[in-house]
Amino acid sequence: MTSPAAATSTDATAPAKSHYVILDGLRGVAALMVVAFHLFEAHAGGSPHKQIINHGYLAVDFFFLLSGFVVAYAYDDRWGGMSQWAFYKRRLVRLQPMIVVGTLIGAALLGLQHWSLFPKLETVTALQLLGIILLGVMMIPMAPSAEPRGWGEIYPLNGPQWSLFYEYVANILYAVGLRKLSNRWLGALVAVAAVALVGLLVMGPRGDVVGGWALDAQGVRIGLSRVMFPFFAGVLLMRLGKRIKVRNAFAVCSLLLVLALSLPRFGGTERLWINGLYEAACVILLFPLIVAIGAGEKDADGPSVRIARFFGDLSYPLYITHYPLIYIYTGWVVDRKVGPAQGAMVGAGVFVLAVTIAYACLKLLDEPARRWLARRVLARA
Repeated sequence: MTSPAAATSTDATAPAKSHYVILDGLRGVAALMVVAFHLFEAHAGGSPHKQIINHGYLAVDFFFLLSGFVVAYAYDDRWGGMSQWAFYKRRLVRLQPMIVVGTLIGAALLGLQHWSLFPKLETVTALQLLGIILLGVMMIPMAPSAEPRGWGEIYPLNGPQWSLFYEYVANILYAVGLRKLSNRWLGALVAVAAVALVGLLVMGPRGDVVGGWALDAQGVRIGLSRVMFPFFAGVLLMRLGKRIKVRNAFAVCSLLLVLALSLPRFGGTERLWINGLYEAACVILLFPLIVAIGAGEKDADGPSVRIARFFGDLSYPLYITHYPLIYIYTGWVVDRKVGPAQGAMVGAGVFVLAVTIAYACLKLLDEPARRWLARRVLARA
């Protein structure tokens, strides 16, 4: 039987288990870096070599690693009394409310995005918009030919939703059978996924992992390559019990993560493979090290950890609701030819607004919706 406390929990972790507060906080740090990356990206003119926070997109790969770790911690020992469908319901309750909210915010702000950067938006009818909303809330990806923005996004109202699509793919693979793999076979799978990721990074056309949001062969390859290694490496890391205890773990891990995402792009325009090697080292070596340090202490306390807990709660709403504002900001920057210095005040305002919207969504929509759904959907045996 599912206990009432477990049924109404708004987190993946069962109430009887303690939380990895530092890992929650690191998720928040990564989400803040994503927002900053997207704001600076508006000034890069589409060139990765002009980006200021050069590797900010790797935060998504860090999210996948954390997700694998937390899913294994929360569910590995519960399969004796839990069906696959019960697992899917729990993941839907955890993730789907904010996907719906992010889609609706994207639809509500579409009218403010009629910049020259998005000329196709002028032709979108109310009926088409309704169809796009329904596809978005149901997590059905759009084909490039039907996408109204011209960026090839599978979720054009809220671009970052593509990573939740692959999050669901990884969760399904875990539940269907990969959870049953021994550590040895899981390690073999992770090793093969690491080779595929290195191949993409070193031999690919960009020397980075940017992509995954398009429904074409290259987009699917990038999306699967980006999720398979970190998610299942997170599962394996949890199972192996590798933990590293250091003082001020949250500060140390945050510094390592911010530096990894912010260092200059390596190799220039001629030797893209060098940047690929750097990003492979981040995803395959550094990020698991950061998680091992962050997992070294559960239920820590102190001012920095209380901050970590706050941004951990905020991280998912912030990640899944900020990008409609980025569409508006990017269109303004491109149309008005605004430089980073000129746009600093507006960019800072967008950053604060994104955090404010995320917090309001967390408290007014996400947490109440998850509690309601948990009582209705999860409270039965």
